[in-house]
Amino acid sequence: MKSQATRVTLLHHGLRALSLDGLSGVTLGRLAEAASLSKSGLFAHFRSKEQLELALLDEAARLARAHVVEPAMQAPDGLPRLRAVVERWLGWAPRAGLPGGCPVAAALFELDDSTGRVREHVAALECEWRGLLRSLVASAVAQGQLHAETEVEQFVWELCGIYLSHHASARFLRDPAADARAHQAFDALLRRAAPVIRGLPQ
Repeated sequence: MKSQATRVTLLHHGLRALSLDGLSGVTLGRLAEAASLSKSGLFAHFRSKEQLELALLDEAARLARAHVVEPAMQAPDGLPRLRAVVERWLGWAPRAGLPGGCPVAAALFELDDSTGRVREHVAALECEWRGLLRSLVASAVAQGQLHAETEVEQFVWELCGIYLSHHASARFLRDPAADARAHQAFDALLRRAAPVIRGLPQ
């Protein structure tokens, strides 16, 4: 139990650092100091920086599921659920207790020219997330809440573009209008995909 509690503490401190400083800002020495552990004590939980990074990314994904996906799944299937996911997804990290931005979104930029297991893991997490979005959009199409000819892949591509633009605007540019602009862009995307009844948008 003590070992598990120590691991939870390490992940907590590591995830805060990851959110603020990215993968390059997380080091074994810095994490050991933050958790008041010796390096040898830390090695009992993470044998390498790569192992630590993989564990932190999994912890970030777990937090996202808990704060974004699971609550949104309580909404009715189809468009209401898609809206709920997007509403919780935009700016989710601070609401989940992370002082910076989304660790996975930041890693997409940080590791774009890299190779190796950590990049592959980030790519797998991103593909899994986009798969969830595709299923939500497809469900809204199937229920007639979005136009039958909606191109699901393109819809998800544009939706992810809105999220990444929001991330850059809110985190890097510190634009106070980032939230409003992201919601406006999402609403415009929905209007373009709205079903047509008797020749008029619903």
